[in-house]
Amino acid sequence: MLGTYFYHQILRKTVVAFGTVFNDIRIRHKSSTSQPGGELRVPLAYGPMQKFLARLEQQPELNRAVQITLPRMSFEMTNISYDPTRKSGITQTFKASDGSNLRKVFMPVPYNIGFELNILVKMNDDALQIVEQILPFFQPSFNLTIDLVDSIGEKRDIPIVLDNISFQDDYEGDFSTRRALIYTLSFTAKTYLFGPVADTTDGLIKKVQVDYYADTNRQTAKREVRYAATPKALQDYNADNTATLREALTKSKTRFAVNDSSNFAVGNRIIIDSEIMKIIEIPDALTLVVDRGVDGTTKATHIENIFINVLSAADDSLVDIDDNFGFNETTAFYTDGRVYSPTQRNDV
Repeated sequence: MLGTYFYHQILRKTVVAFGTVFNDIRIRHKSSTSQPGGELRVPLAYGPMQKFLARLEQQPELNRAVQITLPRMSFEMTNISYDPTRKSGITQTFKASDGSNLRKVFMPVPYNIGFELNILVKMNDDALQIVEQILPFFQPSFNLTIDLVDSIGEKRDIPIVLDNISFQDDYEGDFSTRRALIYTLSFTAKTYLFGPVADTTDGLIKKVQVDYYADTNRQTAKREVRYAATPKALQDYNADNTATLREALTKSKTRFAVNDSSNFAVGNRIIIDSEIMKIIEIPDALTLVVDRGVDGTTKATHIENIFINVLSAADDSLVDIDDNFGFNETTAFYTDGRVYSPTQRNDV
């Protein structure tokens, strides 16, 4: 368990996503004639509030050319805690695909990440403008879609919950001391942390191959016959919706109309509802002739306008160990004198 390196950058992605929510807030100042002035984008930085207060104290002179400006916002991650209310079974898994292989991934662990957003201003109206642009979107949560694990394309909506709002007027000292009004908004991000995801599907047997020899001498014997078996899908996994049934089917009907037969081929296995059929003829662009109830499925009636899906190699590759599946079996005969090399995974 521990010692296997992995880093999905989930915590980093959550921090970045949280900051992105507040990185384009603007305020306006009115002129002396009460006319609206130009917009000012409020700077946002990651860091503790004390860091910016220290900058204010170190540069109190109002006539300095270089000094920290207000208004300004800062945010930081304050705590990480386990959330037992969202706990799932520790051995529960779900299926995920990286585009070519199906992965079995253990359920993630729910954690709450605490954030603080600090708003530093010198005029209270600036703070009110900023706060009023934030609060309407939190009721009390705002969902962010985050790509938690790139390798399996795992995206989840992460609620950002507004927990509390506090106010502080940090103004002590003489007239040379800069005033800083501080609004602190506390948030909780309800995210999930994933463990390691295997880079390969090693350990899940997807093919069995047996070679037969006509000689008992293992040094000189060459394989004569090869038998191979791979999983055969008995359900549709990728919802390709290849065509639509254009008439109702009885249990005995083997010839029927479809909206388009150009994407089918003789020998294709198709599935309508839960019945699997095998195409034996394609008379024209709108008709299929099939063998009904193959692969142990039961002949059934089907209504018009239902989708027809092809059971292809793509579906076979998505079969999981807990699914109901059959086997694609092949037998080949050889006279080339070669043998199968397990290390090279090829005939040599």
